[in-house]
Amino acid sequence: MSPRVTPPFRADHVGSLLRPRKLLDAREEHAAGRIDDDALHRVEDEAIAEVVAMQEEVGLSSATDGEFRRASWHMDFLYQLDGVSKVTDSEMTVEFHNAEGDVEFHTPQLRVDGKIGLSRTIFADAFEYLAKQVTRNTPKLTIPSPGMLHYRGGRSAIDRDVYPDLAEFRADLAAAYRAEVRALADMGCHYLQLDDTSLAYLNDPKQRETIAARGEDAEHAHEQTIRLINSALEGRPDTLSVTTHMCRGNYRSSWVAEGGYDFVAEALFNELAVDGFFLEFDDERSGTFAPLRFVPKGKVVVLGLVTTKRGELESKDALKRRIDEAARYIDPDQLCLSPQCGFASTEEGNALSYDQQVAKLRLVVETAAEIWG
Repeated sequence: MSPRVTPPFRADHVGSLLRPRKLLDAREEHAAGRIDDDALHRVEDEAIAEVVAMQEEVGLSSATDGEFRRASWHMDFLYQLDGVSKVTDSEMTVEFHNAEGDVEFHTPQLRVDGKIGLSRTIFADAFEYLAKQVTRNTPKLTIPSPGMLHYRGGRSAIDRDVYPDLAEFRADLAAAYRAEVRALADMGCHYLQLDDTSLAYLNDPKQRETIAARGEDAEHAHEQTIRLINSALEGRPDTLSVTTHMCRGNYRSSWVAEGGYDFVAEALFNELAVDGFFLEFDDERSGTFAPLRFVPKGKVVVLGLVTTKRGELESKDALKRRIDEAARYIDPDQLCLSPQCGFASTEEGNALSYDQQVAKLRLVVETAAEIWG
């Protein structure tokens, strides 16, 4: 076994990082109209440069901008697609869970009220700054999977006058993503990650009940999402490595769904046209490693064994034992290591400190080096 020279890397991370206080303060000042766009942009640039330097210092091979220019990992992208509107007078509430109880996440509803398209490359400026100005590492960009647009609101969020047939909606959505992927690749992006909660949520029977209750085929929804993502990635260049991260929800150290990957595993690992899978395996909610037996040769699994939901640091020995357990089902040369999710999928972030975040990233790097060299 040896280090990997193409993404995903032996030691990697999902993407989002804790926002520094000065950035959160600047966002509040901007929202209140006390600073302008340029002033906020300067604070973002400085914070990103600092967090990229941290990633390089701990020894990671890739670098993200921490998603510092976003409030949310996915909504900031989806609102920029042509045909998608933010419904400012209507909120969607999602119930998250943690050991202490429940936490509600509120966000404006989105609505598809026009034809889906792409007028400009989304996050182009953010990637340009990361790739050309601040990192010597492989710049990694994270965007939501196209499956998120349909899963988030369901059929009721898609105007029937615009899309009486959902097949046309999916075709337009895939085409918009193909244009985005091509544009990013032309800009020099070699590492793209599609973040998707739906494929993980559907392992939870309660989530499938919710999907069925709104009149959709919950038993085959994952297969439809796989086809949609594959269509979105058609024609991508060989120079672009694509991964997907399947999350069960990550908001203020809380989650939405539970259950192993068993329900989606066979179709997911064999049919989804990505190079690697970032999978959450940080606690008992994640199920066993048994679904990894479906992963074919040539695909890489990044084991999310280091939790981002708590600050306590895992031990190297415990991580190595768990990697040995996973290797009962998959060639260890197909494995990598990462935290289980981002540290701040929304700007509020999880309940741990900056120093704890750094320690966890350093632990991933050191453990991976001891295992794979």
